[in-house]
Amino acid sequence: MSSTTIETVSAPPRGTQLRYALFDFDGTLSLLRQGWQTVMAPLMIETLSACPNAEPAANLQHTVNDYIAASTGIQTIHQMVWLAGAVAQRGGSAATPEAYKAIYQERLLAHITARLEAVENGHEPAERYLLPGARSALATLRAAGLTCYLASGTDVDDVRREARLLGVADAFVAIHGAIADWRNYSKARVIADILRSHQVAPLSLVTFGDGYVEIENTRSAGGIAVGVASDEAHPGQLDPWKRERLIAAGAHYIVADLRPIDELLRRIAAGV
Repeated sequence: MSSTTIETVSAPPRGTQLRYALFDFDGTLSLLRQGWQTVMAPLMIETLSACPNAEPAANLQHTVNDYIAASTGIQTIHQMVWLAGAVAQRGGSAATPEAYKAIYQERLLAHITARLEAVENGHEPAERYLLPGARSALATLRAAGLTCYLASGTDVDDVRREARLLGVADAFVAIHGAIADWRNYSKARVIADILRSHQVAPLSLVTFGDGYVEIENTRSAGGIAVGVASDEAHPGQLDPWKRERLIAAGAHYIVADLRPIDELLRRIAAGV
């Protein structure tokens, strides 16, 4: 599948008129946090390995990798809630989810600081850390009259800062992300709020995301889901593993990046 290819999994009804677009951030628009899984997985594995009733390392790795795959897109704190529960299940003394999140955030920051500073200082262009076609896709959608929203599982202050850093913040009427009162935020709630506040049919909304969560949430709400199966380490190429997960989540369409936006909009309108 090339960067210009669109895979139709399940076409929406012909004549669908889009009015709103919701974007995930990391892996869908931004590449700044590429590799976050390689930070989270070791933290989870080393934490669980220390438990009295821990299974063999290979089994733990499989369990952790499967969980991260299934939870991509949700707030980080929920992933740490899972970790605390997994520790308790294995006879360990669990720290709080907030404590685990703080450790993860510290390690992730060490992983991405050089990227943030390189863009901030002008040593690297913002385009280096945008998925191919991201900026033009946002411009195309806005020119077509769509109102764009952003919803991420990353802390809201970080999402807003990184969106500004990459020069895409102004494309959105609202940027949502994880908050301290984490039980009162989710992508499902953002989707419901968009549909309710504008009193529009679910098929007015199209969501772009590389995570299982936003695709599943959108399909459950009745909207159109575009799975962005991006290979973040090789922008423009398809990640076969992501493709499988996004199809399982209910994606109507699969793309490797956002360059084929014009053809995608044509297909949605034509129902093909």
